[in-house]
Amino acid sequence: MRNLILILLTMVTLNSSGQNTENKPLALSNTVRHNNVVKIVRFNDLESVIEKSDNKLYVVNFWATWCKPCVMELPGFMEVNKKYQSNPHFKMILVSLDLAKEVGTEVQPFLKKNKMDVDVYLLDDNKHMNEWIQAVDKSWSGAIPATVFYRNGKKLAFKESKMDKNELEKIISKYL
Repeated sequence: MRNLILILLTMVTLNSSGQNTENKPLALSNTVRHNNVVKIVRFNDLESVIEKSDNKLYVVNFWATWCKPCVMELPGFMEVNKKYQSNPHFKMILVSLDLAKEVGTEVQPFLKKNKMDVDVYLLDDNKHMNEWIQAVDKSWSGAIPATVFYRNGKKLAFKESKMDKNELEKIISKYL
């Protein structure tokens, strides 16, 4: 399994070599879905979002449109998000690991088709993946789906595998 993950990550890295090489987020003004925007970011930009000291529980799910277990778990995540989204101490964020060049052809249509109304970031930072994977969690092999729970910049829990709705709710209830 690890070899398959390494092969996939290598392919993603090779395919992204022609993408934005500056360490700045790319602006996509035409990728609006519902009231949100898919934001293409580097990891340090994502960190600034999830490390806020605002007493919110951040549920951060790393996924991709090409990842079958990711796609399978997302309907449950959306049900749970719908249940908690009015809580001012809760925020769900999806972090796509798709290629940035596919935001308009793969990610955006997927979000629209599945009526996903959460903040979505596309992490375009393949050159530094060995660093940010370890920064998210030292035990993370890089496999997705993976979900991290944060509050006030502190990691509360990490899960590297598909989660069902009940397991997700149990963790949220523990920390909310």
